[in-house]
Amino acid sequence: MYAAVVRSFDSGPKYEIHDTPVPLGEHEALVDVLAAGLHLRVRAQANGSHYTSTDELPLIPGVDGVGRLPDGQLVYFVITDTALGSFADKTVIDLRRSVPIPAHADPVLIAAAMNPAMSAWVTLRRRVQAKSGFKVLILGATGNSGQMAVQIAKLMGASQIIAAGRDPERLRSLTPLGADVTVSLAGDPQASALRLGEAASEVDIVLDYLWGEPAGLAMIPLLTRRADRSRLLTWIQIGSVAGADAAIPSAALRSANFQIIGSGQGSLTPAGYLAEFPALIDAIAGGKLIANPIACPLSKIEEVWNTPTGSQQRVVFTPEN
Repeated sequence: MYAAVVRSFDSGPKYEIHDTPVPLGEHEALVDVLAAGLHLRVRAQANGSHYTSTDELPLIPGVDGVGRLPDGQLVYFVITDTALGSFADKTVIDLRRSVPIPAHADPVLIAAAMNPAMSAWVTLRRRVQAKSGFKVLILGATGNSGQMAVQIAKLMGASQIIAAGRDPERLRSLTPLGADVTVSLAGDPQASALRLGEAASEVDIVLDYLWGEPAGLAMIPLLTRRADRSRLLTWIQIGSVAGADAAIPSAALRSANFQIIGSGQGSLTPAGYLAEFPALIDAIAGGKLIANPIACPLSKIEEVWNTPTGSQQRVVFTPEN
């Protein structure tokens, strides 16, 4: 079979011939990969920087995808912690980490949308169990996952969605998707934090895809402007685009009813994630969530890997045929 193979964390994957993997356990199956998304998580996997990295090489990247089982059934699958990912003609999946997809569903669309949508979907349904009418601030809303978060918050009954990001054009595009207020994070970080405090002090939840300096600076302005500081504000750390570490002011933890939690691999059981897949797939396949996939043959991975794409687009690799 052909696969994209990483042999050094200092360089991107190469398209080459690779041995076809063999299912070993009773819960494993070999699938034909129909579509696999190039997510930020995959890039971190391929350069060894993701917190789940085992440093094992060679590595076939790819953390999820849509595949065809030997009986013809199409499934969405998530790859287990292995060096044999989904950027290949075939891969071995754990059937316990897969769910059927509807016959009418577009594999490319499912592969593009599931990973970026999953963070907000699982967070709001499993980590905080958001109640209808909640107010939310989305930090990093101009990225692909942030764009999905806006739509998902609207779908789940948010009464106010405040979207924050740097790119003005992308911020404007979020209004039709459900954002009630947009806040620019461009320019001076301190000024941006004050704008967040003015716009978002009464939210119940922060979905944070940025972390780093923007998070550390925004906490005090948000908390000190709240009309009732005893009302809970839950800050959920999901991504770290702006930095892996944030300086959390001690006053933030003492001066208000404020909790910081994370949402990601390890914060929920695989069964918890799997339970959310069918409803999320239905929302995507039913057109309730908008994605912008760009289908590319896997053979073009070396060219595509280093070619910038819009942050609201998602490259999906497909078989050569």
